[in-house]
Amino acid sequence: MNAIISASRLASDLAGPNPPVVLDIRWQLGGPNLRSAYTEGHIPRAVYVDLDSELAAPAGAAGRHPLPDIEVFGAAMRAAGVSADRDVVVYDGGLGWAAARAWWLLRWTGHPSVRVLDGGLAAWGGPLESGESTPVAGTFVPAPGALPLLDADGAAALARTGLLLDARAAERYRGDVEPIDRVGGHIPGAVSAPTTENVAESGHFLPAAELAERFKSLGATGTSEVGVYCGSGVSGAHEVLALAVAGIPAALYAGSWSEWSQDDSRPVATGPDPH
Repeated sequence: MNAIISASRLASDLAGPNPPVVLDIRWQLGGPNLRSAYTEGHIPRAVYVDLDSELAAPAGAAGRHPLPDIEVFGAAMRAAGVSADRDVVVYDGGLGWAAARAWWLLRWTGHPSVRVLDGGLAAWGGPLESGESTPVAGTFVPAPGALPLLDADGAAALARTGLLLDARAAERYRGDVEPIDRVGGHIPGAVSAPTTENVAESGHFLPAAELAERFKSLGATGTSEVGVYCGSGVSGAHEVLALAVAGIPAALYAGSWSEWSQDDSRPVATGPDPH
């Protein structure tokens, strides 16, 4: 199944006999949650999910957005109406990063059918519903391990033996600036691959063939493993999603730079070159 869905297809599916569960993952880095924006208007029947409290554990040694407690995540998904035998569509109001985080977590924990609304809420164009949706509780029980996951040591090893992509902005990769984490730079051997370059100005993903060509130019030849990291495991999930659209499986280093850079013993490379 394709990892993304168009607004027209979502509208058709919502009008059909087996409509998908729709999750609204609107989120802003460092700000309050966007439940108020959700209640003002959302795709009909969509349920709001808070990234910071339901799709991540509290910030700490494992990074700014560690993987959530599985029980907390499972309870949140069931409360939102998620079941393993029902399609799920996720969207957000921005670049698709938060929606991709939800997509990745659901796929990693074994849900077989999850798609991201291509272009996000801006692409919807259909009617909006206000207030809170009240779904029937779902039955989804997360079982982690369905997608590959890297820890810090695994990311370091993959940078040596395969292809490790850094999804952050190029200036953060180079270490020119670091507005959030303790130190700037990148994991030695990682290749700069800003996830913003996977989408068009409209916010839609580039065509699969163009994405495949982009990742091939970065070293994804099909013969080596591919991994991705970012600042805290959110925009990195968006790059894993872009790779999936291109037909390239990839692992996510969930702790990402916010975990790596906290440990003084881990090496840091700066400048435009991987090493």
